[in-house]
Amino acid sequence: MPMSEKPERLLLSVVELGGYPDFTPLYQRLGYNVARETSMRKVLQFLKKNTPAVIVAEFNFQSDFRDRTSSLESMMAVVQRFTDTRVVVFYDREYAHQLARLEERFPLVTLAFPITEADLERVLSLHP
Repeated sequence: MPMSEKPERLLLSVVELGGYPDFTPLYQRLGYNVARETSMRKVLQFLKKNTPAVIVAEFNFQSDFRDRTSSLESMMAVVQRFTDTRVVVFYDREYAHQLARLEERFPLVTLAFPITEADLERVLSLHP
């Protein structure tokens, strides 16, 4: 590959609830090819065939789950096999203590709402 070409970097954007800006233009400006999924079932199918450099997802606390706090645990069970995939999680401050339980088990980069483009760019710039 010529020196001017960078290897393709895939970013998976998981938007289950949304309610915040679409950061796709930022992801693309930072050199990512962006895939977007809107359900954890589709995310799990996607991860069977793809290994993203970065996954950006929401922490949606679900008190009705008996054995877990959110659907992120299902995704992280798969992602933990990918040694170079970084996971950025958006969350509401009121659920910080539930998210902390997930952070104890998995390496996550977390950003509290409201998410600014500058904060997200800073976090994504840390990834090679």
